[in-house]
Amino acid sequence: MTTSLQKFINLTEHPLKFRMFLFAKLPSAFFAGVRLRFIDGDKCIATVPYKWFSQNPFRSTYFACLGMAAELTTGALVMAHTYRHDPIISMLVTDIEGHFYKKAIDVISFVCEDGNEIKRLVGESTSTGEARTYRAKSVGTNPAGEVVSEFFVTWSFKVKSVVGV
Repeated sequence: MTTSLQKFINLTEHPLKFRMFLFAKLPSAFFAGVRLRFIDGDKCIATVPYKWFSQNPFRSTYFACLGMAAELTTGALVMAHTYRHDPIISMLVTDIEGHFYKKAIDVISFVCEDGNEIKRLVGESTSTGEARTYRAKSVGTNPAGEVVSEFFVTWSFKVKSVVGV
């Protein structure tokens, strides 16, 4: 595990620091109750509760709240592998796709296990200087282990160009 990866993981493991990050940078996720539960270089888990702030009129979790938790699992892995990267890597969501299988009426846990592939593509982008894209998968399950939804988030990675040099 690289030093910068470990530093990023250490930042996410401090509950108050990470909640302040959510509040400052992703306030909708903060208020919806999205929480990062686990991250290492390979895998990330986030949860979203079913509560008043995250519900829709059909008495289930609003799809956008599910999408926030799913995107967080993929985005945290991308951030982990680009944190303090030299050269700086630019990252951008270029597409998102969701599939819904069951009503989300409890805490839903999203898991993305694509860290190794993300790391590989960030390395490729660094060595070639060319943009790379990756379609990361995040699967949401209820407490019974049933798949509620799955999201595919396409990320683009590119070495950031230095302006004015």
